[in-house]
Amino acid sequence: MITLHSFGPAFGLPDPSPFCIKAELLLKLSGLPYQRATGNLQRAPKRKLPVIVDDGVTIADSSFIRFHLENRHGIDFDKGLDAERRGTLWAAEKMLEEQVYWIVVDERWMDDANFARGPAQFFKAVPAPLRPLVCAMIRRSVRRSLHGHGIGRHSQAEKMVLAGRALDAIVGILGERDYLGGDAPAGADAALGAFLIAGLCPLFESRFRELVEARPSLTAYAARTRERFFPVAEAVRAAA
Repeated sequence: MITLHSFGPAFGLPDPSPFCIKAELLLKLSGLPYQRATGNLQRAPKRKLPVIVDDGVTIADSSFIRFHLENRHGIDFDKGLDAERRGTLWAAEKMLEEQVYWIVVDERWMDDANFARGPAQFFKAVPAPLRPLVCAMIRRSVRRSLHGHGIGRHSQAEKMVLAGRALDAIVGILGERDYLGGDAPAGADAALGAFLIAGLCPLFESRFRELVEARPSLTAYAARTRERFFPVAEAVRAAA
């Protein structure tokens, strides 16, 4: 059986990482049996999660997890789609991962109130006297990553312009379909579902969430995806 190593539920989400949610959606779409385990960043091959272990083979990174499932298990996540549609969906997936992801990170980690609500909880195991120092050090590292990527060099208004253009592109690509793949989800739906579920998290003050909420087709898509693939989490959230 495949084991998915991820962070586990947090912030009212199936996982605090969109990439871990994506990996689990890929596993659900594959129809293969799997189990979840709490991952260890220090032991992860790339010091990142998600990671899967499949019959002794360890695969890191959500995209390479997809490739592994396709190559080893013969899964065609884009079955029935022509070459143009496959290319469009792959480009949309990378737009989400290479730009929108960093906007979500910026909102959660660089805003003091959002950091206290969310990421600060990751450091509870650090002894109290050291915790502020460790948090400050990690946040500086995240800030450097944001600056190195380029998104951290933009004003908040400029970031939201980019986010809005990305979301408008997704609205256009989705069109009137239930999923990017049409009636059934395709591979890129794992990424889109993950990022919309994460982006709509009500725990954080988020201009990005407001942009998603202003696009009814995306909020409907996120609800449809969450209800289909994470019904237990959705039931718990509704009862809270």
